[in-house]
Amino acid sequence: MNYPNRKAQDLLHTPEGVRDSYGRENTAKRAAIEKIAEQIRLYGYEDLQTPSFEYFDVFSNEIGTTPSKELYKFFDKEGNTLVLRPDFTPSVARCAAKYFMEEKRPLRFCYQGNTFCNTSDLQGKLKETTQIGAELMNDGGIEADGEMLAMLIECLLAAGLTEFQISVGNVEYFKGVCEHLRMGPDLEAALRDEISQKNYFAAEDLLKNEGFTKAQRDLFLQFRDFMDTEEDLRKAAQAAPNERTLKAVQRLIDVREAVEAYGLSRYISFDLSLLSKYHYYTGIIFKGYTYGTGEPIASGGRYDQLLSYFGKRAPAIGLMISIDPLMEAMRRQHVGSAEEPEIHRIYYNEGNYLSALKTARMSRLAGFRTVLLPESCGEDNG
Repeated sequence: MNYPNRKAQDLLHTPEGVRDSYGRENTAKRAAIEKIAEQIRLYGYEDLQTPSFEYFDVFSNEIGTTPSKELYKFFDKEGNTLVLRPDFTPSVARCAAKYFMEEKRPLRFCYQGNTFCNTSDLQGKLKETTQIGAELMNDGGIEADGEMLAMLIECLLAAGLTEFQISVGNVEYFKGVCEHLRMGPDLEAALRDEISQKNYFAAEDLLKNEGFTKAQRDLFLQFRDFMDTEEDLRKAAQAAPNERTLKAVQRLIDVREAVEAYGLSRYISFDLSLLSKYHYYTGIIFKGYTYGTGEPIASGGRYDQLLSYFGKRAPAIGLMISIDPLMEAMRRQHVGSAEEPEIHRIYYNEGNYLSALKTARMSRLAGFRTVLLPESCGEDNG
């Protein structure tokens, strides 16, 4: 193909970290989103849409969301700092606090859309990603934890995925060990960053350099392997160094029973070293993994303090499914492919345009994708 100049050719390329999606790929993506959305709606969740950009403070360091350096920031004409949303949960929390401040009954919301993260460490990851998720607010019970995990599992199954695992942890275990060792906030934050990235060697070196013994280091690191059974969790409970960590493990035991009530416990395992880069999580957290992609396909957890930053005191838990790595995994596993519906072509000339138009309209009313083309296009070129 010839271009009038070099600049026109350059304009065809997208910036680093974003990409186009079209044809069968986009059809499969939309089909997966709709299947997941329908599964969430079956649980009684209501659709909610928040703006693509918010005031900077909605994603501030105090709230514990995406670091400022990874935000896409810009200014409005009044000089306010705005950011493209990097994460839906703070936006949904703000929205719930604004419109349901006095509501005490459980609130169930679902959402879908794109998020934006300006990270320089891409490693094949996108800067703009499509997400779909759900938030359950005003419910701090084990039953809510069980519902969120069961719904996540059923969403992935509905999308067509069959081989996956949901790893479940509890932030309170990490905080309890830090409390037991009387760890300062700076060291706790640095250790959390290493463990959340599964950089256990760096975490151990950090603790060793601070003078912690091997027994103390093992409180963080000995449970980094997945635990599958209730017996595994009870052994962890017996080794808990204080009441806070014991309660954290007991919560996981109770969560396992809650998911078992759905008959879905085979899809979950437990990891006491599991942490998140989002610091607003306060209880159970989870991540979904499958083969064919190098990053989690889902994540979520309990955030019982987040809404208080917006003036509403309420417990909450949520899930998020990252559609782009999910679709990559499904493509590599050869599952969930969607075929483009056949397009009916109707050709016209100067003498039969009205009758061809009538035929095309009737075809569309019958639910068929129909395109009206001049005969000069030819069937072979349509």
